Amino acid sequence: MTWSILARDGQGRFGVAIASRFFAVGALCVHTRRGVGALSTQALMNPLYGPRGIALLAEGLAPQEVIERLTADDSGREQRQVHVLPAHGRPAARTGSACIDWCGHCIDDDFSVAGNMLAGPQVIEATAQAFLATRGQDLAERLLAALAAGEAAGGDKRGKQAAALRIHGDEDWPELDLRVDDHAEPVQELQGLYRKSLERYQPFMACLAGRHDPVGLTDRGEIEARIEQFTRERAERR
Repeated sequence: MTWSILARDGQGRFGVAIASRFFAVGALCVHTRRGVGALSTQALMNPLYGPRGIALLAEGLAPQEVIERLTADDSGREQRQVHVLPAHGRPAARTGSACIDWCGHCIDDDFSVAGNMLAGPQVIEATAQAFLATRGQDLAERLLAALAAGEAAGGDKRGKQAAALRIHGDEDWPELDLRVDDHAEPVQELQGLYRKSLERYQPFMACLAGRHDPVGLTDRGEIEARIEQFTRERAERR
């Protein structure tokens, strides 16, 4: 009932974009951890896969080994779909034999796409091709473009309802975590939330305390100056 893309960039950030004809799809499907990787559990999803899968990745298991461990003692595994992206190396995916057509996945060096109950294989193909075609752009924008391309190719064959975008960088919390839980045009709404986040949210978050600066910026004038600089530099890149 869902399709998603997991990806990483040259800065070591992980990103996930997901859409579905299912309420609040971003709530339990998407999992990430700094320096470890990303995972999405789908179809008749198993919420236990997320925390356990990320923990196994952190222990050093390869993505395929993680999937084998997750599914080995799960009698419902043929109704599940899961894909896993590590910090280094190729991702892995498994689409259970009882997942509803169209279902499947594709794997590349630094991203994976998986979906079920889709309009057809063109959804996965269009999502992957759009991500490849936007190489050099910001990770979030590439993921949004990929999601939009998948939707244009047919998306979830039951319709539209929810979408989510998460970017996880070098902190223990995501640098961007956007969700559209119930909307007639969730991908468009998600794109709008992303554009809104560029106005103040993203540059403001970069001013907060973190792993490398336990205090962050506290001078409000300097914070405002950083926000203005962020806005100016984005305008110059256009």
